[in-house]
Amino acid sequence: MSKLLTIAIPTYNRAELLDKQLTWLAKAIKGFESDCEILVSDNCSSDNTGNIIEKWQNQLNNITFKANKHPENLGVMNNIMYCLNSAETQYVWAISDDDIIQERAIAYVINKLKQQHKLSLLFLNFSGHNKITGQPVYPPTIIGNRWFDADCEDGCADGKAIFEHCFAKSVGTVIFLAASIYRTDLVKQALQNWPDAASNWISLAYLSGYCAAHGDVIVTKDNFLEFIIGVTYWKKESKAALLMQYKHIPEVILKLQKCGYSQHFCRQMLLRISQNVDTKVFLSAFRKWPVSALKTVIPLLAIVGLSVFDIMAFPEVRVVEASQAFTQEVRTNTDHP
Repeated sequence: MSKLLTIAIPTYNRAELLDKQLTWLAKAIKGFESDCEILVSDNCSSDNTGNIIEKWQNQLNNITFKANKHPENLGVMNNIMYCLNSAETQYVWAISDDDIIQERAIAYVINKLKQQHKLSLLFLNFSGHNKITGQPVYPPTIIGNRWFDADCEDGCADGKAIFEHCFAKSVGTVIFLAASIYRTDLVKQALQNWPDAASNWISLAYLSGYCAAHGDVIVTKDNFLEFIIGVTYWKKESKAALLMQYKHIPEVILKLQKCGYSQHFCRQMLLRISQNVDTKVFLSAFRKWPVSALKTVIPLLAIVGLSVFDIMAFPEVRVVEASQAFTQEVRTNTDHP
Protein backbone atom coordinates (compact mmCIF):
# COMPACT_ATOMS: atom_id res chain seq x y z
CA MET A 1 0.00 0.00 0.00
CA SER A 2 1.71 3.15 -1.18
CA LYS A 3 -0.67 5.66 0.37
CA LEU A 4 -2.20 6.15 3.78
CA LEU A 5 -5.89 6.90 3.34
CA THR A 6 -8.72 6.36 0.88
CA ILE A 7 -11.56 8.86 1.19
CA ALA A 8 -14.54 7.15 -0.43
CA ILE A 9 -17.90 8.68 -1.29
CA PRO A 10 -20.77 6.34 -2.19
CA THR A 11 -23.44 8.33 -4.02
CA TYR A 12 -26.67 8.03 -5.98
CA ASN A 13 -28.66 10.69 -7.85
CA ARG A 14 -27.48 13.56 -5.67
CA ALA A 15 -25.18 15.42 -8.01
CA GLU A 16 -25.63 18.75 -6.27
CA LEU A 17 -24.72 17.31 -2.88
CA LEU A 18 -21.77 15.43 -4.34
CA ASP A 19 -20.50 18.64 -5.93
CA LYS A 20 -20.73 20.39 -2.56
CA GLN A 21 -18.92 17.55 -0.80
CA LEU A 22 -16.12 17.49 -3.35
CA THR A 23 -15.80 21.26 -2.99
CA TRP A 24 -15.18 20.71 0.73
CA LEU A 25 -12.78 17.88 0.03
CA ALA A 26 -10.74 19.92 -2.46
CA LYS A 27 -10.07 22.51 0.24
CA ALA A 28 -9.54 20.15 3.15
CA ILE A 29 -7.15 17.82 1.35
CA LYS A 30 -4.65 20.52 0.36
CA GLY A 31 -1.18 19.61 1.60
CA PHE A 32 -2.08 15.93 1.96
CA GLU A 33 -2.43 14.93 -1.69
CA SER A 34 0.46 12.46 -1.49
CA ASP A 35 -1.12 10.68 1.48
CA CYS A 36 -4.62 10.26 0.11
CA GLU A 37 -6.70 8.78 -2.66
CA ILE A 38 -10.28 9.70 -3.55
CA LEU A 39 -12.87 7.16 -4.65
CA VAL A 40 -16.39 8.05 -5.76
CA SER A 41 -18.75 5.14 -6.32
CA ASP A 42 -21.82 6.03 -8.35
CA ASN A 43 -24.70 3.63 -7.74
CA CYS A 44 -25.99 3.93 -11.34
CA SER A 45 -27.24 7.50 -11.07
CA SER A 46 -29.56 8.86 -13.74
CA ASP A 47 -28.80 12.54 -13.08
CA ASN A 48 -25.61 14.45 -13.93
CA THR A 49 -23.51 12.76 -11.24
CA GLY A 50 -21.10 11.57 -13.93
CA ASN A 51 -20.46 15.15 -15.06
CA ILE A 52 -19.72 16.24 -11.50
CA ILE A 53 -17.24 13.40 -11.07
CA GLU A 54 -15.50 14.25 -14.35
CA LYS A 55 -15.35 17.93 -13.38
CA TRP A 56 -13.59 17.19 -10.11
CA GLN A 57 -11.27 14.57 -11.58
CA ASN A 58 -10.01 17.30 -13.92
CA GLN A 59 -9.66 19.86 -11.14
CA LEU A 60 -8.05 17.48 -8.64
CA ASN A 61 -5.47 16.21 -11.11
CA ASN A 62 -2.68 16.27 -8.51
CA ILE A 63 -4.24 13.44 -6.50
CA THR A 64 -5.28 9.90 -7.30
CA PHE A 65 -9.00 10.18 -8.04
CA LYS A 66 -10.81 6.94 -8.86
CA ALA A 67 -14.41 6.68 -9.99
CA ASN A 68 -16.74 3.75 -10.43
CA LYS A 69 -20.26 3.51 -11.83
CA HIS A 70 -22.22 0.36 -11.15
CA PRO A 71 -24.21 -0.94 -14.14
CA GLU A 72 -27.26 -1.15 -11.87
CA ASN A 73 -28.27 0.16 -8.46
CA LEU A 74 -26.92 -2.25 -5.87
CA GLY A 75 -28.55 -0.60 -2.87
CA VAL A 76 -26.88 1.78 -0.44
CA MET A 77 -25.25 -0.84 1.77
CA ASN A 78 -23.71 -2.75 -1.14
CA ASN A 79 -22.31 0.49 -2.50
CA ILE A 80 -20.72 1.24 0.87
CA MET A 81 -19.23 -2.26 1.05
CA TYR A 82 -17.85 -1.81 -2.46
CA CYS A 83 -16.04 1.34 -1.32
CA LEU A 84 -14.51 -0.41 1.67
CA ASN A 85 -13.45 -3.47 -0.34
CA SER A 86 -11.97 -1.36 -3.14
CA ALA A 87 -9.58 0.63 -0.96
CA GLU A 88 -5.90 -0.09 -1.57
CA THR A 89 -4.46 2.23 1.07
CA GLN A 90 -3.67 1.49 4.71
CA TYR A 91 -6.90 3.05 5.98
CA VAL A 92 -10.29 3.77 4.48
CA TRP A 93 -12.76 6.50 5.37
CA ALA A 94 -16.17 6.36 3.70
CA ILE A 95 -18.32 9.48 3.90
CA SER A 96 -21.81 10.20 2.62
CA ASP A 97 -22.31 12.90 0.01
CA ASP A 98 -24.35 14.95 2.51
CA ASP A 99 -22.17 14.65 5.63
CA ILE A 100 -21.14 17.94 7.24
CA ILE A 101 -17.42 17.62 8.01
CA GLN A 102 -15.09 20.25 9.36
CA GLU A 103 -12.26 21.29 7.05
CA ARG A 104 -9.67 20.49 9.76
CA ALA A 105 -10.78 16.85 9.93
CA ILE A 106 -8.47 15.54 7.21
CA ALA A 107 -5.36 17.12 8.72
CA TYR A 108 -6.26 15.66 12.11
CA VAL A 109 -6.92 12.21 10.68
CA ILE A 110 -3.71 12.04 8.65
CA ASN A 111 -1.58 13.15 11.60
CA LYS A 112 -3.18 10.61 13.94
CA LEU A 113 -2.80 7.77 11.47
CA LYS A 114 0.89 8.57 11.11
CA GLN A 115 1.44 8.80 14.87
CA GLN A 116 -0.45 5.65 15.93
CA HIS A 117 1.12 2.69 14.13
CA LYS A 118 -1.04 0.07 15.86
CA LEU A 119 -4.29 1.86 15.20
CA SER A 120 -7.12 -0.30 13.88
CA LEU A 121 -10.05 2.12 14.25
CA LEU A 122 -10.51 5.86 14.64
CA PHE A 123 -13.85 7.26 15.77
CA LEU A 124 -14.44 10.93 14.99
CA ASN A 125 -16.82 12.52 17.46
CA PHE A 126 -19.84 14.42 16.20
CA SER A 127 -22.89 16.44 17.12
CA GLY A 128 -26.36 15.98 15.66
CA HIS A 129 -29.41 17.90 14.57
CA ASN A 130 -32.86 17.04 13.27
CA LYS A 131 -33.18 17.60 9.52
CA ILE A 132 -36.80 18.72 9.84
CA THR A 133 -36.77 20.87 12.98
CA GLY A 134 -33.14 21.96 12.93
CA GLN A 135 -32.93 21.27 16.67
CA PRO A 136 -29.86 19.63 18.26
CA VAL A 137 -30.28 15.91 18.95
CA TYR A 138 -28.31 13.85 21.44
CA PRO A 139 -28.71 10.21 22.46
CA PRO A 140 -30.59 9.96 25.79
CA THR A 141 -27.82 7.80 27.26
CA ILE A 142 -25.17 10.52 26.90
CA ILE A 143 -24.88 13.94 28.49
CA GLY A 144 -23.37 16.77 26.47
CA ASN A 145 -22.91 17.63 22.82
CA ARG A 146 -20.60 14.72 21.93
CA TRP A 147 -22.17 11.46 20.77
CA PHE A 148 -19.12 9.42 21.81
CA ASP A 149 -18.55 9.89 25.54
CA ALA A 150 -15.39 7.76 25.65
CA ASP A 151 -12.15 9.70 26.20
CA CYS A 152 -9.46 7.95 24.22
CA GLU A 153 -7.71 10.67 22.25
CA ASP A 154 -4.24 9.08 22.19
CA GLY A 155 -5.31 5.53 21.49
CA CYS A 156 -6.41 2.67 23.70
CA ALA A 157 -4.81 -0.75 23.52
CA ASP A 158 -7.99 -2.41 24.79
CA GLY A 159 -10.03 -1.73 21.70
CA LYS A 160 -12.75 -4.20 22.62
CA ALA A 161 -13.42 -2.46 25.92
CA ILE A 162 -13.76 0.92 24.19
CA PHE A 163 -16.09 -0.49 21.55
CA GLU A 164 -18.23 -2.28 24.15
CA HIS A 165 -18.60 0.98 26.04
CA CYS A 166 -19.58 2.93 22.91
CA PHE A 167 -21.92 0.25 21.59
CA ALA A 168 -23.69 -0.15 24.93
CA LYS A 169 -24.12 3.58 25.36
CA SER A 170 -25.37 4.39 21.84
CA VAL A 171 -25.60 2.08 18.86
CA GLY A 172 -26.19 5.16 16.73
CA THR A 173 -22.59 6.26 17.25
CA VAL A 174 -20.94 3.14 15.89
CA ILE A 175 -23.09 2.97 12.74
CA PHE A 176 -22.53 6.56 11.62
CA LEU A 177 -20.53 5.89 8.48
CA ALA A 178 -18.42 9.06 8.36
CA ALA A 179 -17.43 8.77 12.02
CA SER A 180 -15.48 5.55 11.45
CA ILE A 181 -12.05 5.24 9.86
CA TYR A 182 -11.03 1.60 9.45
CA ARG A 183 -7.72 -0.12 8.94
CA THR A 184 -8.26 -1.49 5.47
CA ASP A 185 -6.96 -5.03 5.89
CA LEU A 186 -9.11 -5.52 9.00
CA VAL A 187 -12.34 -4.22 7.51
CA LYS A 188 -11.77 -6.43 4.47
CA GLN A 189 -11.28 -9.44 6.77
CA ALA A 190 -14.53 -8.56 8.52
CA LEU A 191 -16.37 -8.45 5.20
CA GLN A 192 -14.86 -11.79 4.19
CA ASN A 193 -16.12 -13.29 7.44
CA TRP A 194 -19.61 -11.92 6.76
CA PRO A 195 -20.08 -11.90 2.98
CA ASP A 196 -23.73 -10.82 3.14
CA ALA A 197 -23.17 -8.02 5.67
CA ALA A 198 -24.85 -5.60 3.26
CA SER A 199 -28.19 -7.26 3.97
CA ASN A 200 -28.01 -6.04 7.57
CA TRP A 201 -28.67 -2.32 8.00
CA ILE A 202 -26.46 -1.93 11.06
CA SER A 203 -23.61 -4.16 9.95
CA LEU A 204 -21.33 -1.13 10.19
CA ALA A 205 -21.41 -1.77 13.94
CA TYR A 206 -19.90 -5.19 13.32
CA LEU A 207 -17.19 -3.76 11.06
CA SER A 208 -16.19 -1.26 13.77
CA GLY A 209 -16.31 -3.95 16.44
CA TYR A 210 -14.14 -6.29 14.39
CA CYS A 211 -11.50 -3.65 13.80
CA ALA A 212 -11.58 -2.58 17.46
CA ALA A 213 -10.94 -6.16 18.54
CA HIS A 214 -7.69 -6.29 16.56
CA GLY A 215 -5.79 -3.16 17.54
CA ASP A 216 -5.77 0.25 19.19
CA VAL A 217 -8.74 2.60 19.03
CA ILE A 218 -8.96 6.40 19.10
CA VAL A 219 -12.11 8.27 20.06
CA THR A 220 -11.73 12.00 19.54
CA LYS A 221 -12.74 14.44 22.23
CA ASP A 222 -13.60 17.20 19.76
CA ASN A 223 -16.45 17.02 17.29
CA PHE A 224 -15.42 16.89 13.64
CA LEU A 225 -18.76 16.07 12.01
CA GLU A 226 -22.46 16.71 12.22
CA PHE A 227 -25.02 13.93 12.16
CA ILE A 228 -28.23 14.82 10.30
CA ILE A 229 -31.26 12.95 11.57
CA GLY A 230 -34.34 12.80 9.39
CA VAL A 231 -37.01 10.31 8.40
CA THR A 232 -35.79 6.96 7.15
CA TYR A 233 -37.59 4.23 5.27
CA TRP A 234 -37.51 1.69 8.08
CA LYS A 235 -39.13 4.08 10.55
CA LYS A 236 -42.16 4.42 8.30
CA GLU A 237 -42.52 0.75 7.27
CA SER A 238 -43.42 -1.73 9.99
CA LYS A 239 -41.80 -4.67 8.19
CA ALA A 240 -38.50 -2.81 7.88
CA ALA A 241 -38.67 -1.71 11.52
CA LEU A 242 -39.40 -5.30 12.57
CA LEU A 243 -36.28 -6.52 10.80
CA MET A 244 -34.18 -3.80 12.42
CA GLN A 245 -35.33 -4.46 15.98
CA TYR A 246 -35.78 -8.22 15.98
CA LYS A 247 -33.22 -9.44 13.46
CA HIS A 248 -30.53 -6.98 12.40
CA ILE A 249 -29.43 -5.79 15.84
CA PRO A 250 -29.35 -9.30 17.38
CA GLU A 251 -27.54 -10.62 14.31
CA VAL A 252 -24.79 -8.05 14.74
CA ILE A 253 -24.44 -8.88 18.43
CA LEU A 254 -23.99 -12.58 17.63
CA LYS A 255 -21.41 -11.72 14.97
CA LEU A 256 -19.51 -9.67 17.55
CA GLN A 257 -19.43 -12.69 19.86
CA LYS A 258 -17.93 -14.78 17.06
CA CYS A 259 -15.09 -12.29 16.58
CA GLY A 260 -14.04 -12.30 20.23
CA TYR A 261 -16.49 -10.30 22.32
CA SER A 262 -17.51 -12.05 25.51
CA GLN A 263 -20.59 -14.24 25.59
CA HIS A 264 -21.79 -12.48 28.72
CA PHE A 265 -21.55 -9.03 27.21
CA CYS A 266 -23.36 -10.10 24.05
CA ARG A 267 -26.14 -11.83 25.95
CA GLN A 268 -26.54 -8.84 28.22
CA MET A 269 -27.02 -6.67 25.15
CA LEU A 270 -29.57 -9.11 23.74
CA LEU A 271 -31.46 -8.99 27.03
CA ARG A 272 -31.48 -5.24 26.98
CA ILE A 273 -32.93 -5.21 23.48
CA SER A 274 -35.62 -7.77 24.34
CA GLN A 275 -36.71 -5.72 27.35
CA ASN A 276 -37.25 -2.62 25.27
CA VAL A 277 -38.49 -3.70 21.86
CA ASP A 278 -41.49 -1.82 20.52
CA THR A 279 -44.42 -4.25 20.56
CA LYS A 280 -46.40 -1.89 18.33
CA VAL A 281 -43.90 -2.57 15.57
CA PHE A 282 -44.39 -6.32 15.92
CA LEU A 283 -48.20 -6.12 16.05
CA SER A 284 -48.31 -3.84 13.02
CA ALA A 285 -46.09 -6.19 11.01
CA PHE A 286 -47.93 -9.27 12.28
CA ARG A 287 -51.26 -7.97 10.98
CA LYS A 288 -49.80 -7.50 7.49
CA TRP A 289 -47.27 -10.36 7.28
CA PRO A 290 -48.02 -12.88 10.08
CA VAL A 291 -45.73 -15.67 8.85
CA SER A 292 -42.80 -13.35 8.12
CA ALA A 293 -43.22 -11.58 11.46
CA LEU A 294 -43.18 -14.84 13.42
CA LYS A 295 -40.14 -16.12 11.53
CA THR A 296 -38.32 -12.91 12.39
CA VAL A 297 -39.23 -12.83 16.09
CA ILE A 298 -38.95 -16.50 17.14
CA PRO A 299 -35.13 -16.79 16.72
CA LEU A 300 -34.64 -13.72 18.92
CA LEU A 301 -36.90 -15.19 21.62
CA ALA A 302 -34.84 -18.40 21.61
CA ILE A 303 -31.58 -16.49 21.93
CA VAL A 304 -33.00 -14.33 24.72
CA GLY A 305 -34.07 -17.48 26.58
CA LEU A 306 -30.47 -18.69 26.53
CA SER A 307 -29.32 -15.27 27.67
CA VAL A 308 -31.63 -15.32 30.67
CA PHE A 309 -30.41 -18.78 31.63
CA ASP A 310 -26.78 -17.74 31.27
CA ILE A 311 -27.15 -14.67 33.48
CA MET A 312 -29.18 -16.55 36.11
CA ALA A 313 -26.57 -19.31 36.14
CA PHE A 314 -23.76 -16.78 36.61
CA PRO A 315 -25.16 -14.11 38.94
CA GLU A 316 -21.70 -12.74 39.63
CA VAL A 317 -21.71 -11.23 36.16
CA ARG A 318 -23.37 -7.84 36.47
CA VAL A 319 -25.88 -7.16 33.73
CA VAL A 320 -25.21 -4.08 31.66
CA GLU A 321 -27.46 -1.33 32.99
CA ALA A 322 -30.73 -1.57 31.08
CA SER A 323 -32.71 1.41 29.98
CA GLN A 324 -35.64 2.01 27.69
CA ALA A 325 -33.62 4.84 26.23
CA PHE A 326 -31.40 2.26 24.49
CA THR A 327 -34.05 0.97 22.12
CA GLN A 328 -35.56 4.42 21.76
CA GLU A 329 -32.13 5.64 20.67
CA VAL A 330 -31.78 2.75 18.20
CA ARG A 331 -35.10 3.65 16.61
CA THR A 332 -34.35 7.35 16.31
CA ASN A 333 -30.66 7.53 15.46
CA THR A 334 -30.03 5.15 12.56
CA ASP A 335 -30.47 7.56 9.67
CA HIS A 336 -27.08 6.94 8.12
CA PRO A 337 -25.89 5.69 5.80
